[in-house]
Order: sequence, then C-alpha cells, then structure tokens
Amino acid sequence: MRSALGLMLASVVTAIVIAGVWFWTSSPRADAAPPQTTAAAKADPLPAAAKQAAKDDVETTAALSKRADATQAAAPAATPAPAPAPVAAASKCANPDALGISRTVVVDTNGGPGFGFLQYKQYDFLTDKEVVLTFDDGPWPTTPAVLKALADECTKAVFFPIGLHTTYHPDILRQVAAAGHTIGAHTWSHAHLASKKLTEQQAKDEIEKGFSAVKLALGANPAPFFRFPALAHTPATTAYLGTRNIAMFSVDVDSNDFKSKSADEVINNVMTKLDKEHKGIILMHDLQKHTAQALPTLLRKLKAGGYKVVWMKAKTQLETLPEYDAMMAKTEKPIATGRPIGNVVQTVAE
Repeated sequence: MRSALGLMLASVVTAIVIAGVWFWTSSPRADAAPPQTTAAAKADPLPAAAKQAAKDDVETTAALSKRADATQAAAPAATPAPAPAPVAAASKCANPDALGISRTVVVDTNGGPGFGFLQYKQYDFLTDKEVVLTFDDGPWPTTPAVLKALADECTKAVFFPIGLHTTYHPDILRQVAAAGHTIGAHTWSHAHLASKKLTEQQAKDEIEKGFSAVKLALGANPAPFFRFPALAHTPATTAYLGTRNIAMFSVDVDSNDFKSKSADEVINNVMTKLDKEHKGIILMHDLQKHTAQALPTLLRKLKAGGYKVVWMKAKTQLETLPEYDAMMAKTEKPIATGRPIGNVVQTVAE
C-alpha cells in the first residue's frame, strides 16, 4: 500500500516538474526587454558605437529609398497615367543639333550693375566662346521672325523694347514673353538721354515710362534690365538707375544692323567682331528686317564656330512706379495699322 502511494506521489511530482520546465522554456522571459517603440527608443540613449551603427543604417536606407523611389517612378503604374499635355511636349527641343543655352546667369541688380565692356568693365562673367544675344527697339512686325529663329535653335535672348512701340504691338511683346525670353526696357521714345535738351526729370520720365509701358503690355513686371538708346548715359542717369536697382547693358559686339544693307552684312559684322573679341554681349535690333533675315544663318554659324549662348535673367523683377503705371494706363493707344508718323528709331539711328 505504501509502495503504491509512494509511486503515485512520485508520478505527480514528476508531472509537475515536467510541466514547469515546459512552461519556463516556451514562455517569454520575464526579464527580457520588450520590443521598443519609437518613443521608447528616443527616450533610451544609445551608446556611441550603437549610435554610429544606427546612423549608418539610416543613411544607407535613405539612399536605397531614393533608388527605390526612382525605380518605382520609372515603372509603369497599375492605372495608366493620362497622356502628357501638348504644351509639355513642346517644351522639349525638337532640334537635336540646336545651338541651345549653355548656361543661365541670374543677375542680382542691386545697386545697378553694368554689363558690356564697351562701357562697363566691372563684371567679366563670360568665358571664351560665350555670347549673350540681345535685341533692341521692338516690338515690331519683324519680331516674330526673330522669335522663330531663336525657337528653332532652342535658345534665349534679352529684349529691350521701346515703350512707345509696345503700345503699337502689345500682342507681339506678349509673344516674346510667351517664348520665355528676358524683357527689360529701352526708354519710352528712344530719346537720347545724354542730350542737353533733356532735364534730369525728363530723362527719369523716359526711363520710367518705358518700364511701365512694358508692364502694361505684358500685365507683369519687366526685368530690371535697361539699355540706353545710342548707349548714351550721364552720371545722373546711371546714378538714378542705381537707386532703382536696375542693371545697365552696354555691348561687346555691335552688329551695326541698323545701317547694314543685307543679311549677309549683318552676319559678317557679328562673326568678324567675334573672331576678334572671342566672346561678349551681341547687340542686334529685332526691328531691323535684315537682322530677322540673317538670324537663322547667324545662329548656325555661332554653333559651327563653337560659340555658346549664355542667357541672362534677373534675380527679381522690377517694381514699376505707380504714378507712371497710371500715366501709361491713360495713354491713348495709336492706331496699330500703318507705320507711325516720325518713327522714333529712324530719327536717331547713328
């Protein structure tokens, strides 16, 4: 009887021991650390070595994530995306051998810096074989042909329109803006600002009315870029432009297109001077028909000669003065048909 009872008691103890061992080994340890949440991880600083390992992991993960995102973006989506708009397709250059733009220069016009070594020698930002394309005296019916030549070569220029001309052809100036070119101003009436017949106030009026006329045509502020008619400046006018933070443009290579008798002469003028100067701001006039005719060939010659176009943009646009904006808004527009009487450019082309 005692033997049977002892055997039974031993069996029970053995069963309890086995159950305890099973429970101890299969259940989570009471002293094991629980998984950390993000908040818990931040609250528990890591040792230096662990921190470095974590930093390396984050950087590697971030790099991999970028590659993964790029791969995912390149992969076709489950739902087909809508076809791109025609405008987006047109933004790409269709000419694989275009002259194009080698680089874009953003100009901080604070203080009224000057560009073009004929007069201003402070900023020599162009390297060998680099040119800036500039056009004065528009907008005019010849301007669209200039725009087409530039578009065909996927390149950009700086335009200096005459304020009065913008009242004749505001739609053409808007074409210049729509093509993405930089638009400054070239006075209101192409007045010779160094003339002794003009007072300082009249010179200021010519400058400000020109910019406000451009703004009226575009419905947006122009670039604070200005070129003096006939490159004629005075200490007073240059100082005034400085107070308005307007950059002044001179020239390195003058096409002399206003007195050229053919497109070939315009091309020869530019290329001959470039062969001597090797770089520079090129002055042309989109008002001149020979320039419009010459430009497609001239741009190809620039490309063949190894020249590269630098496009100049302003860091900020010019805030025109309200009193001149109001003055321009009240200006009665001339009839757009027919050539204006006493064309302002022809009287001073010398």
